[in-house]
Amino acid sequence: METKKYEITKKTKKVDGRNLYRIIALKDFGNVKKGDLGGWIEKEENLSQEGNCWISGDAEVCGDAWICDNAIIRDNAQVFGQSKVFGQSKVFGNAWIYNNAKIFGNAEISEDAKVYDNSQVYGDSKIFGSADISDDVEVYDNSKVYGNAWAYGDAWISGNAEVCGDAWIYDNAIIGDNAQVFGQSKVFGQSKVFGNAQVFGNAQVFGNAEISGDAEVYDNSKVYGNAQVFGNAEISDDAEVCDNSKVYGDAWL
Repeated sequence: METKKYEITKKTKKVDGRNLYRIIALKDFGNVKKGDLGGWIEKEENLSQEGNCWISGDAEVCGDAWICDNAIIRDNAQVFGQSKVFGQSKVFGNAWIYNNAKIFGNAEISEDAKVYDNSQVYGDSKIFGSADISDDVEVYDNSKVYGNAWAYGDAWISGNAEVCGDAWIYDNAIIGDNAQVFGQSKVFGQSKVFGNAQVFGNAQVFGNAEISGDAEVYDNSKVYGNAQVFGNAEISDDAEVCDNSKVYGDAWL
């Protein structure tokens, strides 16, 4: 039988009515040396004895949360509920992962970010700042969500897309390719923003609208219905593009 890589010490602390225990490494593995003190777990079922996964610093893992493979939890991060962190992923800073969230691949969750409910973050994606990812959202590929951005509902964020500032992405919205959504903008409904498109300011994109190419939608403008904005088109000020209309080329509204 393979030797355990860590054991639970007698050093305890109480967190939300739960007893958490400091762990200590029993052998060298990954970047961990025998005798290194780790973070805090509630029970051995929180951290696999296999792979190079580790919990360090004042990080806490409790409830039915599960850390395995080569995942790293450190600093003041908290992982709880029935969440799972695996693969090569990292959770650090003051980040929280909880409920049924899954973090895997090479994903990184850091700073004050929160990922929870049934959301999934994977690939090489990064969630940081005070970003909030909830419900059934999926963030993957090389995408980034940061600042005070909030993604919820069944939204997907992928490719090299960036969502930041105070932007909201929700319902079944899809943000992909090299698209950027920032400022206090909102993208929701069944809408899509992709290509090199940018949505910012207080702009809103919703319904079944599509923004693509190098298009920009900003200020207080709205694009909705089945409208499409693409090419090098710019929609600004208080303009509204709706129904089945199309704005493209070098048009500027």
